[in-house]
Amino acid sequence: MFVLALDTATPALTVGIVDLESGRVLAERGQTHSRGHAEVLTPFILECLAESGMQRSDLGAVIVGCGPGPFTGLRVGMATGAAFGDALGIEVHGVCSLDAIAHGHPGDVLVVTDARRKEVYWARYRDGERTEGPGVIKPAELDAAGATVVEGSPTPQTLVAVGRHLIGTPPQPLVPLYLRRPDAVEMASRG
Repeated sequence: MFVLALDTATPALTVGIVDLESGRVLAERGQTHSRGHAEVLTPFILECLAESGMQRSDLGAVIVGCGPGPFTGLRVGMATGAAFGDALGIEVHGVCSLDAIAHGHPGDVLVVTDARRKEVYWARYRDGERTEGPGVIKPAELDAAGATVVEGSPTPQTLVAVGRHLIGTPPQPLVPLYLRRPDAVEMASRG
């Protein structure tokens, strides 16, 4: 089975086609910008399909990073993943983006990503299993004692690795991990 994996929870958008059996990434695209995910996500998916020699009908599932991340970024990725799944009649599963970043890092690990507003999203792991979080906090308040700090973004391969056990199970609604209110505030609420 071939899986479309995508994540828009961090400034680094990632998209790829992964062979579920071998774990091999057949094609991938990425971009490191905090804005503009909506403009490049679908073209990147189509480029990955073309590069891998696949048709849309060859895909068997979609795995989407559900954050934590910014309101708009998460919505772009999750809506795109859901739309592809619905159009193709294939299952769509969400995974915690921090879990995908932690995948493959042994021992005690603290994963952090930029949450903007001088804060970070974080979660603690022991041998790949989340033990605490996710949460959002100022970096100075974060206690990394005894843990290796890991920063970065998920890859298509790690998204599929953490979501592999979901393939073949009934899909659940995609639930974004916002952890705080959107950056945009309605004018009426400003007073």
